[in-house]
Amino acid sequence: MPESYTLAERIATPEEYRALCTAVGWEQVMNFAAAPAALARSLYGVVALHNGTTVGMGRVVGDGAIFFYLQDIAVLPEHQGAGLGARIVEHLLAYVARTAPPQAFVGLFAAAGKEPFYQRFGFHAYPALTGMFQVTPLALATQP
Repeated sequence: MPESYTLAERIATPEEYRALCTAVGWEQVMNFAAAPAALARSLYGVVALHNGTTVGMGRVVGDGAIFFYLQDIAVLPEHQGAGLGARIVEHLLAYVARTAPPQAFVGLFAAAGKEPFYQRFGFHAYPALTGMFQVTPLALATQP
């Protein structure tokens, strides 16, 4: 990672979160109205800075005891390839290593084509396990 970049151990602000998610093409799948509450409930976070401006982020979510998930790892496209994503993941995994008990589950969802990046850090698909999830419908998500 070049010297002009630094990492700060903190959660991205809602504004930084929105800007990074939008820059990497996630704006259609994110509920930015719920983001402040979600960010506040994060276990740990890291932001990457370039000359004081946030250009990347990542966070750990979960119950803090058995389940830990790496979430929202994003780097502005014009700053990708400088090793920021790897440094963010390393910091997130260091937090998990410091805080998780033995046999904790550490998971993530990788964007299509990004699997080799995460395999470098020990993440793998397991044939005996099927990752599944659902997304609440927009109509339900917007009701009080």
